[in-house]
Amino acid sequence: MPRSWPRCTNGVAIAPSLLAADFGRLAEEVNSLEDGDVDRLHIDVMDGAFVPNFTFGTDTLRALRAETDLPFEVHLMIQRPELHLDTFAQAGADAMTVHWEASPHLHRTLTAIRQLGCRAGAAINPSTPALCLFDVLESCDLALVMTIDPGFGGQKIIPSTLEKVRRLRAEIDRQGHPVEIEVDGGVDASNAAACVAAGATVLVAGTAIFRAPGGAGTGIRTIASAAAG
Repeated sequence: MPRSWPRCTNGVAIAPSLLAADFGRLAEEVNSLEDGDVDRLHIDVMDGAFVPNFTFGTDTLRALRAETDLPFEVHLMIQRPELHLDTFAQAGADAMTVHWEASPHLHRTLTAIRQLGCRAGAAINPSTPALCLFDVLESCDLALVMTIDPGFGGQKIIPSTLEKVRRLRAEIDRQGHPVEIEVDGGVDASNAAACVAAGATVLVAGTAIFRAPGGAGTGIRTIASAAAG
C-alpha cells in the first residue's frame, strides 16, 4: 500500500512545482524548499506529445532524489504512462499521477501504481468533466484538476475549473473515500483561498513560489497564509 504523507497543520498541503524553478540550478532550488512549509515536490514530466513541452525524465528524478527527503509527486503528462510506471518508481517517485485523457485503462493503471508502493493520482484537463473520475475514486489517493491548459507555467487560473473541484469534493464525500483534491496551474495568493473553499486540499504552485520576491520560501509562506484564510 502507498505510504501515508504528513499533512499541513491547516489541512492544506503545498506542493511547489519544479516546472517554474531555474533548470540550471535545480538542486539549489530544491534545497531552498527544505526549511519551508512544504509537503511534497510536484514534478511535471512532459513528452512533447500529450502536452506541447518537454521537461524532466528519470535521470533528473534520480539526481534530485539524492538531494532531498521531500516526497516526490510525479505528474506524468505523457502518452501511454502505463509503460513507464516501473521506471519512475525505481527513480524515486513516491506518487504518480496519470491523466484520464491518456489512460484508456485508468483503473488498471492506478492499481499498478499502488502495487509499486506509490500513491496513485488521476488528473483531468480543463475541458474534461469531473464525472470522468467518479468511477475510479476508490482506486485514487489523489484527484487532480488542471486549472490551466497543461504544458507551460506562468498561466492564469481558469476560474470555471473550480466548479469541477466542487463537484469532485461532493462526490468524494458521498463515496467516503480518503481522496485528496489537488489544483494545478495558476495558483497564487490571490486565488488560494478560493481553491480551498471549492474543496482543494493540495495546492500546486510554481511561478508564485519560485519567482516570488524574496525567494521560494517567501512564496510558500504567502500562499500558505492565503490558503488558511
